[in-house]
Amino acid sequence: MQELAHFFTVGEQQSYATFIVAMVVLVSFLVYHIQSAQPQINYSNVTSAELSPASATLAKALPDSVFFEPHPIFVESIHSYWAMQERDIVPQCIFRPRSAREVATAIGIIKRDYDLRTGRGEVPPPFAIRSGGHSPIPGAANTDGGVVIDLRLLNQITPSRDGSSVIIGSGARWLDISKALDNRGIAVAGGRNSAVGVGGLTLGGGISFFSPRVGFVCNNILSYEIVLADGTIVTASSSSNPGLWRALKGGSNNFGVVTSFVARSFPFTNIWSGFLYMTGGKANQVIDAFHEFAKAKPSLYDEYAGGPLVCFSYLQRLGVNAVSTHLAYTKPVSWPACWAGFKSIGRLWSTVKIRSLTSATDELGKLSPPGFRELFFTTTVKNDHATLMEAYAGYKRGAEAMRRVRGMTWTLTLQPLFPAMMRKGQPDSQGLATRTEPLVIVLFTVVWKDTSDDALVDRTARGIIREVDQYAASRGAADRYRYLNDCASWQRPFDGYGAENKRFLQDMSREYDPDGLFQRACVGGFKLDMDPGLANFTGLTDE
Repeated sequence: MQELAHFFTVGEQQSYATFIVAMVVLVSFLVYHIQSAQPQINYSNVTSAELSPASATLAKALPDSVFFEPHPIFVESIHSYWAMQERDIVPQCIFRPRSAREVATAIGIIKRDYDLRTGRGEVPPPFAIRSGGHSPIPGAANTDGGVVIDLRLLNQITPSRDGSSVIIGSGARWLDISKALDNRGIAVAGGRNSAVGVGGLTLGGGISFFSPRVGFVCNNILSYEIVLADGTIVTASSSSNPGLWRALKGGSNNFGVVTSFVARSFPFTNIWSGFLYMTGGKANQVIDAFHEFAKAKPSLYDEYAGGPLVCFSYLQRLGVNAVSTHLAYTKPVSWPACWAGFKSIGRLWSTVKIRSLTSATDELGKLSPPGFRELFFTTTVKNDHATLMEAYAGYKRGAEAMRRVRGMTWTLTLQPLFPAMMRKGQPDSQGLATRTEPLVIVLFTVVWKDTSDDALVDRTARGIIREVDQYAASRGAADRYRYLNDCASWQRPFDGYGAENKRFLQDMSREYDPDGLFQRACVGGFKLDMDPGLANFTGLTDE
C-alpha cells in the first residue's frame, strides 16, 4: 500500500470557509513537498579506486549497458529512487540491460565472481535488482559499492491478440500499463499507485483494485521469464517449472531475476474511485464503518468493491490530524450500495468519480512524491473492533512521540482481506487460502526529512507495532500473516506464510539456486533464513 505514504487534508470546522482554506493548504503543502524533494546527492564516497572484477568484466562484456559515476545515466538512476534512504546508497556501477539475454550474461559474470570469492572463504560481492525503485527500505534495490541491475529498460507491454493476456516487462510502471490498456478496453490486476514498478509489487504478492474479484496480483500471473543463478533463461508456468511458478507468487527475489511476466487480462472500461476527506473528529465513525463493512455476511460480499483504505494522518508541519477514506468500485457505478456506511459520514470534500484506471492510480501516485525518508511497517489482525481501536491509539501515541520530527507525516491505514479474495486465482506461497474469517492489514507509514531523526522514527515504529501485536494476541485477534510489500526490514514476512510454505520456498531455492547466489549476494528482498550468518533482510542487521 505504498500509495498511502502521504496524506494531505486540514481543519476541524465543516463549513464552506474551511473548505476553501483546506484546498489552499492542500495545494500549498503538496507544492512545498514536490519543490523540496530535489536534494543534492553527495557522491563523496565514490572514488576512482580499482573496479571489482564483476564490474570490470561487466563493463568489458556489455559496454553500452554499464555506467559509472559521473555518467548522467548513473546520476539519473540514483536520483530516481523514491525514498531518500535508497538515494543515500551509491553503487559502483549500474547495469541497464536491454534484453533477458543481457541479464543472463551479467548473472553469469556475477556468479563466476561469486564462486571464486566464496571458494576462498571471502564475502561474496553484492548486487541488487531494481524494477521501479519504489521501496522505502535502504538496500531494497540498491547496494553500496556493488552492481545494480536496473531493469527499467525492460518495459515492454504487449497484449495478446485475443485480449486474454499481456506480456509485461519487469521494469514497467503500472502507469505505463494502464495507459497502454485503457483504450483497448482491458485491464490486468496491478498496482494502485501509478509510480510503482511491476517487479517488486508482483513478486511480493500485490494488492489491486481488482483483488476482491481476482485475488492478489501474483494470483493472475500466467508465466514468468526468469534468469536463474546459472545464467539460464527459463519459463515458469503451471506446466513448466510449476514449483518455481508457485514460489514466485509471493517469494520475492529469492530465485532469480524475473525479466517479464505474462499477466491474465480481462475486459474493463472505467472505475469509480476517489477519496473522502474528513476532519480528525470523524475517526471513530470511520473505524465503526470499516468494522461493519469487513464483518458483513459472505452473501453480501461484492467482488467489485476495492478497499476501503481507511487512513488517519498527522501532519507535523501543519499540526493537524485528519481522516481520509479511499473507495473504489471496478464498475462505472456511482455510490454503489456497498459504500453506504461511508457515504453517510460527513466530509469536507471528496474526489470520487467515474474515471479511467490511469486516473485512479495517478491520484494515489501523486499523493506520494519522491525524495523523502520513508518507513513502512505492518501487522495483520482479525476484524476485532477493540483491536482496531488499539491500532488507532498506537497511531496517536506515535504522533505524540514523533511530534518534533521535522517534516513528518505519520499515517495509519486499515485495509480488509476477505476469505473469498484470498482463495481466488492461482495458488501462491502466502499461506492465506485456508483462512475462514476476514483479516485486516494494519499499515503504519512515516515520512520525514532529516537523517538525525532516523533513530527516533525506527525506535517508535518498533515499539508501536510490538504494542499492537501484544494487544491483538491478548484479544485472540492476532494473525501471523504480514504483507511483504508493507514490511520493514526488521520484520519477517516469510514466517507469516507458515512453516510449510516457508519450507517450500527454501526447497525451491535449493533446487534453482543451489549455491545460494540470491540468498547471499543479492541484497534487498526478504531472505529465507537458509544461512544463519545472514540477516532476514540481506545487508541489514535484524535487531
